[in-house]
Amino acid sequence: MAELPTLRTARLVLRPFTVADAPEVQRLAGAREVSDTTLNIPYPYEDGMAEAWIATHDSAYARQEVATFAIVLPDNRLVGAISLRLEPRHRRAELGYWIGTPFWGRGYATEAARAILAFGFQTLALNRIHATHLLRNHASGRVMEKIGMRYEGIHREHVWKDGRFEDLARFAILITDPGPEDR
Repeated sequence: MAELPTLRTARLVLRPFTVADAPEVQRLAGAREVSDTTLNIPYPYEDGMAEAWIATHDSAYARQEVATFAIVLPDNRLVGAISLRLEPRHRRAELGYWIGTPFWGRGYATEAARAILAFGFQTLALNRIHATHLLRNHASGRVMEKIGMRYEGIHREHVWKDGRFEDLARFAILITDPGPEDR
């Protein structure tokens, strides 16, 4: 598989992470609020975790497992991350993302997710992209709706997080579904 490309939107650049991003990843992803609203970001986010995570990206993409992009502003300030966990055999992927708290409420997740859908469908030839969010994370659900994903249901008490079971809401979009621009 070729090298992970750089994608551009009206306000954002989606590019591969570099080790130079690690301190800002640790600062942004290390916020308790980010961990609280995601499944896979630990709290506390300890020294070395960002470097170790970034070190997995190139080989994971080469193996067609995960495409992970840094979401940055045109001045290269890190906003967050977005990824597709690939299942090439089934031509599907799971969308995941996080945005640093200083950048919440600005539409960056929606803008980045639209770009990733286009990448997944046009470049990777996927048929289906799905995503889940903690039921209590309404902002993430709004992102999924805005990018044209359809609600598929609730996985009741599907994950154990911070000492309690959490429900997950599932959304998906097919390549043949109308996109948000068609609504």
